[in-house]
This record gives sequence, C-alpha cells and structure tokens, in this order.
Amino acid sequence: MNPVWASAGAAAGLAIGAALRGTVYRLSVPYGDPLRHSCAECAQAVPRLFAVRCRSCGVSLGRPAVLELATAAVLALLLGKFAGQPVAVAFAFLGSVGVALAAIDVAVQRLPDRLTLPAIGILIALLGVAALVGHDSAALIRALLGGLALAAVFLLLAIIRPGQIGGGDIKLAALVGVGLGWLGWPALIAGAALGFVLAGLGGLILLALRRVTLRSHIAFGPFLLGGTLLGILTASTVAGA
Repeated sequence: MNPVWASAGAAAGLAIGAALRGTVYRLSVPYGDPLRHSCAECAQAVPRLFAVRCRSCGVSLGRPAVLELATAAVLALLLGKFAGQPVAVAFAFLGSVGVALAAIDVAVQRLPDRLTLPAIGILIALLGVAALVGHDSAALIRALLGGLALAAVFLLLAIIRPGQIGGGDIKLAALVGVGLGWLGWPALIAGAALGFVLAGLGGLILLALRRVTLRSHIAFGPFLLGGTLLGILTASTVAGA
C-alpha cells in the first residue's frame, strides 16, 4: 500500500463523491418512476454535478458527507494498491461507480441501467488503454471473459431462483467480473464468493437487529461490490503492472 497514492486517492475521492451526488440523487427512484430532477422540498432544479445541497432551500441531497467519505475510502485503498500502474485509472473508475451504485441500491433496491451499462463500456475502454500501455492483451481478454462468465453465473442463479437475483445484479456482475477478471481467475472467484459471504453475514445481522424478516428482500449489489473490493485488494498479482 503506497501512502502517497492512497492520500491522493482519498483527496480525489472526496471531490468525485461530491460530483456523483447529483447522479445518485436523480437515479435513487423506484423502478418505473421518473428520475428526480428537482429538490423534493422546494422543487428547485438539481444540478448534474456537485449537487451536495439544494441551492434554493439548502436541504441536503442525501445523507451529508456519506457518499464523499465512502468514495474517498475506496479510492484511497485502490490507488494505494495500484500506485501509478496503468490500471489505476480503470480501477479508480470502477470504485467510484461502485460507490454510487451501492448508494442507489441501498436507497431503492435498484441498480439502474443508465449507470451500469455505460460503466461496463467505459471500464473495458480504460482497461484496453492499460493493456496497450502495459503490453498485456491477455489480461484484457481475460477481463472480457471474466465479465461474461460472472454474468452467466448470475443469470443461471436468476433462472434457478427467480426473484432472488435481478437483472440489475446480472449487469453488475458483468461490470465487476471485467475488473476482477483482469486480475486473474482466483481474484474473480474470491470476489464473487466474498460477495455472497458478506450478503449472508449482513442478512444475519439485519435479522438479529430485527430490521428485516426471512421474507424480506435485501439489496445484493452493495455486498457484491464489497466482495469485489476485497477481491481486488487481496489479489496476489496485478496483471499489466
């Protein structure tokens, strides 16, 4: 872990988290509802970037500082690990989008295509640049196969147990599968497995606290993203380094 790069990641994460707040606010609506383009208190239009508070009434758009601090922590860990390597930008992007998706899924149990689908293409493009710079086309091919493989596994789970895994989870699996696949098949397996472990532990804790029942639906996205982060951080080798 490189402390200089970790510090830079934390600083960048604070700014990126603030920039993403408007996107998270607009997309945090139940499936089928129109996007939120205005403040719920005064109906003032919400800017696309750096929408921390309503410019008219001053109400906070989401929980104050949570998104910024979470993004700062994730980018500090990721940039601290990849420290100037060609893949650093790609994984910083994955981490930033992951925080935004987790926040939306926690709020409304939804992983919007408007964010997930473009993120897959952008991540592949950034890894393509890293592959060119690092002369590692094999890692890029493995990343693409990893995304397809993990998405296929989640699609199979959705067929076997309908209602437990949604379409958004399948697309998220494709996104994180690309990132984990770049690092190798062990990282892919570990990240996905840790996602299910975290989901199980989280469910047990929520049950113990009586926040959910056995019939409640729990958002799986944040747990898969948490497992992905652990899989990335514990990967023993870095492709394209």
